[in-house]
Amino acid sequence: MGYVFLLLATLSWSFVGVLVKIASSMVDSSTITFLRFALGVVFLGIFLLIRSGKLPVRFDLKWIWIGAAGKGCNYFFENLGLSIGYSYGNILVVPIQTIVLLLISILWFKERLTPRGWTAAALCIAGVLCISWNGRPLSGLFGDSASFITLLFIISAVGSAFHVLGQKMLTSRMDSGEMNLSMFVLSSVFMAAPLPFQFEMTGEPAIGPIAALLALGLITGLSFYWFSQALRLVSFPIAIIVSNTSVLFGILWSWVIRHDPITVYLIAGALVFAIGMVILNWPARQPAVRSSAKGVAPTGT
Repeated sequence: MGYVFLLLATLSWSFVGVLVKIASSMVDSSTITFLRFALGVVFLGIFLLIRSGKLPVRFDLKWIWIGAAGKGCNYFFENLGLSIGYSYGNILVVPIQTIVLLLISILWFKERLTPRGWTAAALCIAGVLCISWNGRPLSGLFGDSASFITLLFIISAVGSAFHVLGQKMLTSRMDSGEMNLSMFVLSSVFMAAPLPFQFEMTGEPAIGPIAALLALGLITGLSFYWFSQALRLVSFPIAIIVSNTSVLFGILWSWVIRHDPITVYLIAGALVFAIGMVILNWPARQPAVRSSAKGVAPTGT
């Protein structure tokens, strides 16, 4: 059953880019962000009601607020980047998030990184640079729209890193369902604030975009639970390797469903940072860092 949960989480994360692109044909990116959280709260709330008969929500811990703000930032800039760029663009978020978490562990928690950790970080950076470059002339690399979209995903990744940090800080104090529900409720409130000023119908209501929004809500609400359940039943190295294939699946769906152009630079960069993620998370007798950056598991979208 652990592999079923792992496959569900991996495949759901891989479809996010395509689903956001489909949804953006009907509503603006801010509305998509709000609905991802609001529908996620609905789906996760229904699940928790069935599981325990209650909705455990609390707002009395600062890391709930930090995690919620981080996740809101993550989704807002990710959806904006996906709406104006290609549907595979969010594959940059996880490796950049990993680099940010490593920097936090070094600068904030004063951790020391081993050569294996530095190697993994270098591979993540190399993969991100390869995808960002994508064979474009170096003379215009920093002045075109693709560079701006990359910046959006960098900001998204920083937000995602603080969401992961909030989760790490609360793991020993809260159940994962309670923690995610609390954060998603707050994120929904944060993302509802700009709606009166930014709401825009970008197209006519249609079954495809509506189904995409519902699927995004389901992924937001349940994918983290699926992955946490998988970790209880599947070895950590296997979970990391399989979950990182969401990057490759994401590229595949972008090509098959959206017909986005796929280049050798994109595939090479994705493989390089996926290898870096596996190296970083692979168990060792002497962990690369202690609790704050140890096992930087993928968090999906």
